[in-house]
Amino acid sequence: MSDPINRSGLAARFWEHKPLTKLSPREWEALCDGCGKCCLNKLEDEETGEVALTRVACRLFDDMTCRCAQYEIRHQFVPECIQLTPDTIEQHAYWLPETCAYKLLWDGRPLYDWHPLISGTPETVHEAGISMQSRTVPEFEVHEDDWEDHIIEEPM
Repeated sequence: MSDPINRSGLAARFWEHKPLTKLSPREWEALCDGCGKCCLNKLEDEETGEVALTRVACRLFDDMTCRCAQYEIRHQFVPECIQLTPDTIEQHAYWLPETCAYKLLWDGRPLYDWHPLISGTPETVHEAGISMQSRTVPEFEVHEDDWEDHIIEEPM
């Protein structure tokens, strides 16, 4: 599978010497490991703020590629889709998966060896069993009241 994110031409290990808030748009996008977990519907406990991931995926999620099928125009179809940016990471980091590069770096932790920026290939996230490749159900197949039945443990 080809890498839909162009990681060539970026400075070596840029994430280790540049804060998230100073990354270029290309560097920011390159941090995405392609796991697909940000596209999963989440349940948040209103009392504790605890967030649980479900295997119920957004209607635009392609679980073979672990990418949004309409990324550039996703807000036309899913207006509530949260756009994670250097400016919004502080308010949204709490719901990101534990293995997410954005969350890891926000918390001052290193990337995992399977991350494409470390391994050099987008396949390692799937080979490590981190991605949601072929592990989801589309949201239109599961009533929202039943999402709790599809909670997954993190990290996978």
